[in-house]
Amino acid sequence: MNTAAHAASHGVRLSGLAEVLAAMRRKRIGTEDGAAPDLSFDTQARTVLVTGATGFIGQHLVRALLRDGHEVIALSRQPEEAARLFDGKVRCIAAMDALPAGCRVDVVVNLAGARILGPRWTAARKAALRRSRIGLTRRLVAWIAGARHKPFLLLNASAIGYYGIQRIGDGSVLDETSPPQAMFMSDLCREWEEAAGEAARYGVQVECMRFGLVVGRGGALPAMLLPILLGLGGRLGSGRQWLSWIHVDDVVRGMAHRWRHALAHSLDGASPDRRGATNFTAPECVTQAAFSRTAAGIWRRPCFIPTPGWPVRLALGEQADLLLEGQRVAPRRLEGEGFVFRYPGIEEAFASLK
Repeated sequence: MNTAAHAASHGVRLSGLAEVLAAMRRKRIGTEDGAAPDLSFDTQARTVLVTGATGFIGQHLVRALLRDGHEVIALSRQPEEAARLFDGKVRCIAAMDALPAGCRVDVVVNLAGARILGPRWTAARKAALRRSRIGLTRRLVAWIAGARHKPFLLLNASAIGYYGIQRIGDGSVLDETSPPQAMFMSDLCREWEEAAGEAARYGVQVECMRFGLVVGRGGALPAMLLPILLGLGGRLGSGRQWLSWIHVDDVVRGMAHRWRHALAHSLDGASPDRRGATNFTAPECVTQAAFSRTAAGIWRRPCFIPTPGWPVRLALGEQADLLLEGQRVAPRRLEGEGFVFRYPGIEEAFASLK
């Protein structure tokens, strides 16, 4: 192929990719892409403090809360931009000390945290990740301690990284009773949950949400789909590592479910353990190879080019475990409580994003 023809072929491929990505961006986060328009968190209007409100999950949550008639306070490092993002419908603050002790907050949803997958986990990077999660959570709990009206619920983000990793060939299933491991990502989640758990001392129900990969038009998925959309998809490493995921719609619906359960306990006078953890993962766990094949089928791309594990480990070091090892995590608590997933399988989850 001559140079001009090669460039033209490459241009067509990139043009097609740009069209797909642009179509995904054009879809607004609204009733067609977020939680169902009739999703109910509560029977009465509440005031909800959300950290990480401008993030991928946070935007879906805030819009669902607004549709359900709640007042939202967003903690953001860039409050003016956050206010514009939500069309002036959200009160935005830059620091917790902007909220006086007499401000009524009924529910706190803590989603803030620097992106895990990124620069190598140097000592400085690990410290920054801890500050963005544990440091902020401690400040939230300190505000709760001094608040005259205590929230009845703290929904705190965590991740299935809490469980560490499962080596290839380990067919066991992890649930909320599975212990953490002695490794950084497990320690980070455990310390984060412990910091949030301190709010229970003030009568607050604390629920930690251990997220798997959240599937939607934002977050980590677009970068994961990039090789597939370029026609360069295939297995990563062995491809046999387990990948636990959940659709963003089910994340928001799961938060509403946890909220309603906490409220029911507070109304019926029960005295449950004030600390809980829930796996936010779909019932269907897939291998990385199956995940890629399914995505390639939905977007009509080939999927036969493998990526060996060694360059990933060379580039990312310890962080490569997030991609090359996996966790087969079951949503035992949600299923046991009768929660019905809108997207229990990965094929229908991907199809919803086209």
